[in-house]
Amino acid sequence: MQFWALQFLGWSGWGFTFYLAAIVWGSHARYAQYMPMAATMGLIISLGLRQVYRFSWNYQPRHRIAVALVASAAAGVLWRMGRETVFGHLYPEKEKLMGVLQGWDLVFVRLPEFVTAWMVMLSWTGLYFGIKYYQLLQEERERGLKSEAMAHEAQLKMLRYQLNPHFLFNTLNAISTLVLDKENALANTMLTRLSHFLRYSLDNDPMQKVSLSQEIEAVQLYLDIEKVRFDERLHLQFEIEDAAKPALIPSLLLQPLAENAIKYAVAPSIKGGTIRIAARVFAGELLLEISDNGPGLDSVSGNGAGNGNGRIPARRGVGIANTRERLQELYAENQSFRLAETDPHGLTIHIRIPLELESPP
Repeated sequence: MQFWALQFLGWSGWGFTFYLAAIVWGSHARYAQYMPMAATMGLIISLGLRQVYRFSWNYQPRHRIAVALVASAAAGVLWRMGRETVFGHLYPEKEKLMGVLQGWDLVFVRLPEFVTAWMVMLSWTGLYFGIKYYQLLQEERERGLKSEAMAHEAQLKMLRYQLNPHFLFNTLNAISTLVLDKENALANTMLTRLSHFLRYSLDNDPMQKVSLSQEIEAVQLYLDIEKVRFDERLHLQFEIEDAAKPALIPSLLLQPLAENAIKYAVAPSIKGGTIRIAARVFAGELLLEISDNGPGLDSVSGNGAGNGNGRIPARRGVGIANTRERLQELYAENQSFRLAETDPHGLTIHIRIPLELESPP
């Protein structure tokens, strides 16, 4: 469609321009018939050029250039001859005048006309190849962007679906223990919670975001499962501001961090520990904190992910690395992931992401 539109506009513009020039030069009014016919012939001949260039498209560049020069010259000669035939029918008296010319006089009059026709066809050729290469460049760019987007999506999905197999193993082992101890009701409750949690994790598209309130419900499901394992050794605190509840965050962003706190803070301690999850809105950003009062992690100084400095744990949990990469993929430099010491002991993870609110139903 674009080709035909350019063809029509280009040749119509050529014919109209030369018709105006003929009026200025005081030529006969029959040019109103001649110029549309000449433009139509040019349009038809250029369609033949298009087929030639399509056929030679896979040639080597130097061969393609040679084909373009020869084909445009042949098209120019053919176009000029056709125009002279039409011109002879419309202006027989001028055609007789041209027939009187002989020798070099004829060459000096005819040759510039054929060269001009060749130049017009060569210009058409240049526009054709220019537009064609531009379209190919755009298509290549779109393919590159699509490939990049697909790789980006695959990376996010890979990070999103890296559920720690230890969590499933420990949960199923705890359910098995409850069944052996004939605590069937509690085993059934734990199995139901596990089913709901897995359903949530599978139903949510990793490319989509959920409200913080939904995410807290999912984390609560996970922590309720763990609470069956640790009983009174696990204490939970949620400090979620109302303004933060409709904020959108990547699904299952907090669960790997809670799992990391269970593994390194609660499980090793005989007395267990407390996991605190807080969220608030400040200066157009969502601020999240996940902290524990465990023994903390051995760490070395370094640069944290995102903006700002932090501390990198020597024993990196999969949850921390996973979450850091997801935030980097989703928000690039518009996020911060920082680790800090919890007072008096433990680890606090600070997350800062742009505030996006859930659309009202």
